[in-house]
Amino acid sequence: MERRQRGVSAGLLLLLYQISQVGLQNIPSVTLGVLVLNIFLFLNPVRPLSEVCLSVNEAVHRKNWQRLLLAPFHHADDWHLYYNMISMLWKGIMLEKKLKSIWFAYIIAVFSLLVGVVYMVLELLLVVILDDPSYEMNCGVGFSGVLFALKVLNNHYNPGRVSNVLGLPISSKYACWVELVAIHLISPG
Repeated sequence: MERRQRGVSAGLLLLLYQISQVGLQNIPSVTLGVLVLNIFLFLNPVRPLSEVCLSVNEAVHRKNWQRLLLAPFHHADDWHLYYNMISMLWKGIMLEKKLKSIWFAYIIAVFSLLVGVVYMVLELLLVVILDDPSYEMNCGVGFSGVLFALKVLNNHYNPGRVSNVLGLPISSKYACWVELVAIHLISPG
């Protein structure tokens, strides 16, 4: 789990460049806050990734519930941060303007917690169904689950749209899955 290098790196510099291209004045307050929080925690992690990642073993068996709050806002490396925050930037701009800041902040908070709960339930189901206790040890970090939930919400509010994923026009209802495959191919793990 300890893949991260510290400090300024190519992915972080590219993220900061992209944010500057959009312009801070064009980024709604909650979206900007989420970006700043994630960048800050990347540069100044609360603890090492192995101590904030979310797993059934750590959260349920060891009752380390704070991982539900910490895992979504920590990233494995600079490219993990970059892809997640670029996705957050565009989804946040679109949704926060439509939903207004207070409601959007509430949604981010709820999704951040619920995604971790769903992750642990799915891992527990895999343990039971496959009779393989190793799934209790899978440990994850990052904002991807929240982003996929935001993508579903965005598709609900903007049906029939077409997204551009790596230069390809894709129906928005399938774009989150194409993004998932693209991110996995570009930055596995």
